[in-house]
Amino acid sequence: MTLAQTRSVFTREQEQFRDQVCRFLDDDVVPEYSSWLADGKPSRRFWHGAAEAGILGIGVPEQFGGMPGSDYRHSAVVTEEIQARGLAIGGLRVQTDICLPYLLHHGSAEQRATWLPRMARGDVVVALGLSEPGAGSDLKAMSTRARRSGDHYMVNGAKTFISNGAAADLVILAVKTDPDAGRRGISLLLVETSTPGFARGRKLDKLGLRAQDLAEISFIDMQVPVENLLGVENDGFTYLTSNLAQERLSIAVNSQAAAAAALSWALEDHPRGAGPGQDVKFTLAQCAAEVAAGQALIDQALLRHVEGRLSGADAAIAKLYCTELQGRVVDRCLAIADPSTALLADSRLGNAYLDGRVSRIYGGSSEIMKVIIGQSLGL
Repeated sequence: MTLAQTRSVFTREQEQFRDQVCRFLDDDVVPEYSSWLADGKPSRRFWHGAAEAGILGIGVPEQFGGMPGSDYRHSAVVTEEIQARGLAIGGLRVQTDICLPYLLHHGSAEQRATWLPRMARGDVVVALGLSEPGAGSDLKAMSTRARRSGDHYMVNGAKTFISNGAAADLVILAVKTDPDAGRRGISLLLVETSTPGFARGRKLDKLGLRAQDLAEISFIDMQVPVENLLGVENDGFTYLTSNLAQERLSIAVNSQAAAAAALSWALEDHPRGAGPGQDVKFTLAQCAAEVAAGQALIDQALLRHVEGRLSGADAAIAKLYCTELQGRVVDRCLAIADPSTALLADSRLGNAYLDGRVSRIYGGSSEIMKVIIGQSLGL
């Protein structure tokens, strides 16, 4: 697409980093991806390879082994190249885009020194423990309790739909430390998964995202040292909402890249000069126009984010538009594809169709995005 060639959001260094990411994905990830689909999670070798490629150092301060001068656009480069290959490695974004900021912004000096170097080296996989059976992501309805007992918290409860849950070495765990205070009684604990009382449950078999680690975890009389409290007790809800703009932008970037990839695959199936019918031409033209609009929106949001100007409403607009765009474009491209190949288990478009559905739900559903945007309009 000609419009895609005019993007100016990335620096020359970030485009050089793109080449590095492409080599890692093509040489190390694509050849073993089929085994991840069978196992339901990436190999441990992937995390160390991602560290060697510099991916796990994005956003990590240089003194902790991070990439000097990196910003969120480096993460966007990684996401775009992953989607260009039809891969589903959302657990990587969970670590770099979602979990890392909690330690960066709210962790103590000792916590940052302990965990950030290990994350940058790929020695530690991190998960965020929020959703619960029967409560989903409704934090007010959370039932996992952490009762202070001397120099420990005694934790009991369960979480579900936890990305990286099966492989995690560290969980940033949301708990109720004041059960009667609603959202003002939530705290975050850094929990090592080797802690007695921590247990992993089922590896969840999902509709789509088959290579992404999603599991249940539970806690029975698990003792967590008080020094593992992240930030201030009962301020967890504030911390959880502080990173929502980046979390939603991360999902939007992923969805935009998925839509662009689906369009490129459809164009490969209907090459110029092959004489596709007018209905196919119009479908692809409509997709191209909408993908170009989504790309302009994403690039504007990326620049605002690295400048510290991305508002919650801005992020909601990007997520709403790009996740809905992903659904439309993938659906249209699948509809005009050859059914003898498009509906097979190894179809790129078929898997994109399955993988993309959840993007309109997690990180806040499309309906929630509309509520946020409406509030910003004074409605």
